[in-house]
This record gives sequence, structure tokens and C-alpha cells, in this order.
Amino acid sequence: MDWKTWYQEHCCTAEEAVRRIQSGDRVVVAHATGEPSYILDAMVANAAQYENVEIVHMVAMGKAEYCKPEYDRNFHHNSFFLGATTRAAAAEGRADFTPVFFSEIPSVLEEILHPNVAMIQVSPPDEHGYVSLGVSVDYTKTAAEVADLVIAQVNKQMPRTLGDAFLHVTQLDCIVETDLPVIELAPPKIRDVERGIGKNVAQLIRDGDTLQLGIGAIPDAVLLFLKEKNDLGIHSEMFSDGVVELVEAGNITNQKKTLHRGKSVATFLMGTRRLYDYVDNNPAVAMYPVQYVNDPYVIAQNDNLVSINSCVQIDIMGQVVSTSAGLRQISGVGGQIDFVRGANMSKGGRAIMAMPSTTGGGKISKIVPFLDQGSAVTTSRNDVNYVVTEYGIAQLRGKNLRQRAEELIAIAHPDFRDELRAEFRRRYPRDY
Repeated sequence: MDWKTWYQEHCCTAEEAVRRIQSGDRVVVAHATGEPSYILDAMVANAAQYENVEIVHMVAMGKAEYCKPEYDRNFHHNSFFLGATTRAAAAEGRADFTPVFFSEIPSVLEEILHPNVAMIQVSPPDEHGYVSLGVSVDYTKTAAEVADLVIAQVNKQMPRTLGDAFLHVTQLDCIVETDLPVIELAPPKIRDVERGIGKNVAQLIRDGDTLQLGIGAIPDAVLLFLKEKNDLGIHSEMFSDGVVELVEAGNITNQKKTLHRGKSVATFLMGTRRLYDYVDNNPAVAMYPVQYVNDPYVIAQNDNLVSINSCVQIDIMGQVVSTSAGLRQISGVGGQIDFVRGANMSKGGRAIMAMPSTTGGGKISKIVPFLDQGSAVTTSRNDVNYVVTEYGIAQLRGKNLRQRAEELIAIAHPDFRDELRAEFRRRYPRDY
């Protein structure tokens, strides 16, 4: 059977596709802006036909209606990374959180969770019958390869990204054709605090460095201060619109990279239509599954790899909390550890933890004597290298505990330095 015949024979409506989901099934949903919202809506509309369907997802960028209390009997969400639409369900017991490094999610799916259904979103097929996973390759490719049933939302507006981003249409069991906007993430508002952090981080970036950038105001602020840098490269779990601007300005060329020279490498994308149009069929962008992109040993093959991540809290020993506030789970580890360790192994690499000095409208210091009770350490004190706030740069790697405390107190908000110094004197009385 040729691929076009297969394609036509497996086309169906979203309503027909989701009827194949059974009670008790484990359904893995494509990540972030790759979320197939149209077929998810159809599944929720068909909720009365299900009991205890487990929805496994990393960041949910859509409505996540399956988390609503009225669907408690029908669906249960299992998250690898909580977000705005899923935190309440986890806090109220309608959802669970599974700690896992981003790079290891594919092996967890293949070896432990064994999904019954993969819900994905792809581009239309090319002349050879291959669809692209577009903005979400990450764990989505593995989910589609190991699930018993693959339901694909084939969207004319999904960009065709290149690299190891393809599935053949014969791997798709249900094909639902759509022509709908891909979920977009608007650029964040950058305040003076983020600008100050971005300016400080930029001091640690040199011509020819390869960058890993997260999402949000701090990474975008860093990009604002890189317009005087040359021959930068990208090897990142994701990137957004700010990278496109620096590519077009000539700051990012990828020509000094020691791995995948000439290409920006990522595993997923989040941004606006400008980003999606840029990556569409662009050989300068290579998308790969997360078990490759986020493998610390692969990351380390990029000389001068600079990772830039953020956090919720750091104590004066250098222990970093990024996923919880006390016992309350607020997000997930994502690729932070993958890239911190990869950057630390990279020849000339630098791992940077960047954050505002305060939260809560300036009333709470993010540099603290003790972590909040119940907080889970994300990045250990053994892994932390640079910490940056709007007040400066602390370099912790190779420093003893006393030196670390001194470095961190120096970049804390001035309103909290006396409190931190009092704890410092209590712990290290011989120094005074």
C-alpha cells in the first residue's frame, strides 16, 4: 500500500479518533506549544465515555480542562512539569507530579510507563509521506514510536522543522486534519530588574560561545545585551523569538560550534508566529529528541557551552530550589540539571543560575540562610557555578562554604544583607 492510500484510509474526525481511547488508558500528550488542542477538546467532550484515563504531559500550554473537578472520575493528570493550568489540580489531589530529568522522559515512557495512546500534532506530509513534529520533538517522538495507538492532529499551520523530527504517515493510526493556529507564547515584559540581570549575565558570555537559554523575561533580557557579541551558537532545549532577532542581526551564526556547526539545535520551541515561520523548512535549525539534545555528554561536546537557568531560591551554601515553594510543587526540573552538568563538563563551559534578588514585591529575599521547609533541592551545591542577580555575579565553583556565603551575600538585595550576615557570623564565628 502506498503512503497516500494509507493516509486517506486513516483520516477521520476528532470525535471518531477519541472514541478509540478506552477507560484506564494512559494517554501521552505532545509537549507545550505542540499540544494537539483540537483532539484534546474532542476527548474532553467525550469524557462521559471514560473512567480513570491518565493524561501524561509535560508543560500544558492549552486549557487543560481534563484537570477540572467535574472530570475527576474521567481523567487523572500525571505531570512531568506543572504549569499555570495544572498546578491547582496537583495541589488539590486531582493530579500527580512525577520527578524526572527532561532527558530521561523518553526512557521512562519506553521502559516504565508504556503509553496506550500518543496524542501528537504534526505538519502535513511531504512528497515521501513524512510528517514533521514541528515545534515539539522532545519526548513526543518517542511517545509516538512506543504507544499502541497514535492519534495525530495534522495541522497545515505546523512548521516543518528538520533534523530527527519526522514520522512516516504509516506510523499514524488516526489522522485528524486541521488548519488552526499553533499555540503561541507572547514575549514577556522585561522590567528593570531583568535588564540588570541580563546585563550582568552578558558579562560572562564571550564571542563564539554556544548558549542554552530557558524561557521567560530573564533569558530574553540576556539576549538584549548580546548585540555586541559575535559568532554565538545555540544548543538549547528550546529557544524563542529573541534568538531569531539575533540571527537576523548576525550575532548568532553557529560557525564556532564544535558540534552541529552552522545549526541552531533544540528539542522544542515556544514563541510567536515569527519564530514558527523562521524555523519552517529551515536547514539552519535542527530539531532532535530530548534524549539527544539534553544528554549532558552531548551538551559537553559543545566547547564554551554557557547554560542560563533560573530558580526560586538559593541558600548561602549554594543549594538551588527551582521547582517548589516549600511543599508546594510549582513546576518541574525540565532540562536544568542536564544543562548545568553538560556546561560544567564542556571545555570552557559556564553554568549560570540567574534570578531576581527578591520576590513578593521585594519583601522576600531569594537568597536565604535556610531553604523553606519541604523545598526540594533541584541543583545541588556541588553543581552550581555562577549565580547572578541584578546586584552582581557570584562565582561558587571551587569555593568553600564560607567563601560561597560571602559571594552570595554580596549579590543579595541590600535590604536583606544584614540578616544574611548575622547568620554568616553565627556559622563562622572565627572569621569575626
